[in-house]
Amino acid sequence: MRTEVVTTLKRQATKLLADLHESKEPILITEHGQPSAYLVDVADYELMVDRMKILEGIAKGEQAIRDGRTMDMEQAKEKMAKWLK
Repeated sequence: MRTEVVTTLKRQATKLLADLHESKEPILITEHGQPSAYLVDVADYELMVDRMKILEGIAKGEQAIRDGRTMDMEQAKEKMAKWLK
């Protein structure tokens, strides 16, 4: 992964963005030698957000199973029938 100091971002933002769009590789921005932010392509960021939503849904489902908050097919059909009227 490419790393740049914040000063480079300030002075060469247009070039960094052009490079980012071309390579699609995130750029780590550092400040005082410490990681500060990532520059990522918009499409890649939106894909990450969508994937996180899916993973959060899976995690909630797994927690529901551990908590015993599940139902069998008949119970699910009955509950859904009320919603589908």
